[in-house]
Amino acid sequence: MNNELQSLTQSLRDFAKARDWAQFHSPKNLASALAVEAAELLEPFQWLTEEQSRNLSAPKKAEVAAEAADVLLYLLQLCDKLDIDLMEAARLKLIVNGEKYPVASARGSSKKYTDI
Repeated sequence: MNNELQSLTQSLRDFAKARDWAQFHSPKNLASALAVEAAELLEPFQWLTEEQSRNLSAPKKAEVAAEAADVLLYLLQLCDKLDIDLMEAARLKLIVNGEKYPVASARGSSKKYTDI
């Protein structure tokens, strides 16, 4: 994992330890919290057109940033609890996705890999 993510993960450990919250941070609870925060990330986009979603006002963009940060923080905590190197997992997933979606058949298509 890169140094910035390691530093942020350590800050999350320290934050939870100071509040005695580690007892609540089981992988199941963190995954649940992550799902809730990911759903909250949708709220600022609710009822917007595609175009509006691409041109958010500064306050809306700040809302999205705060929710995206919540998602990242819970994801880092979950990976920390399960000893998952998130950067390595992401690199490996990108390779798998490249194999599932070869450029020649996936370019310009939104079809799932099973349909291309």
